[in-house]
Amino acid sequence: MTNYEDILNSIRSDPAYEANLDWGKPRSGHPEGSIRKHIAELKDNLEQLKPQLSGEEAGKLRFLIHTHDTFKPDAKSGVAIADPRSHASLARQFLAKYVSDPDLLNMVQFHDEPFALWKKHRYGGDYTDRLDRLLDLIEDWDLFLAFLIVDGCTAGKSTEPLEWFFAEIRDRVESRVDATWIRIAANPEGISES
Repeated sequence: MTNYEDILNSIRSDPAYEANLDWGKPRSGHPEGSIRKHIAELKDNLEQLKPQLSGEEAGKLRFLIHTHDTFKPDAKSGVAIADPRSHASLARQFLAKYVSDPDLLNMVQFHDEPFALWKKHRYGGDYTDRLDRLLDLIEDWDLFLAFLIVDGCTAGKSTEPLEWFFAEIRDRVESRVDATWIRIAANPEGISES
């Protein structure tokens, strides 16, 4: 049995992780500014979804929360998601020091791919090959979709890309996670959205 808390503690005490936490200023999509504040917001979203998740899923989601954007200061701006200098590739390399699960590593690598696909769709580009590749790469769609919700339901982000992605994959993947989970994370106080 994997001790997720021990692994998370190792990640959080790694100097490479700690070095980047205070990087970032408020910007489009991230009005919270720093990576540390982004992580805090995602941890709150995870709390909203916890009743829907197993302990193992919550443990894995914490790895993704703490690593997915942590290496933005070290990344080359404007490179593709799969480029070894992208923040996602650097996050994957870092996480690989602590976990060997290829699916988790793919999730951290391709966590921004659904948003990139939405942008392609929005501007009339062909995204079918990229979507097919993503569908082949991810195995645990429950976990990946839960992470997309945790990361995508923050103060600076519209849920439109998430809702579009859920509609795109609805008949192509099996998952208990559906678009109703977006409302759980995006509306934590249970306030009616009229």
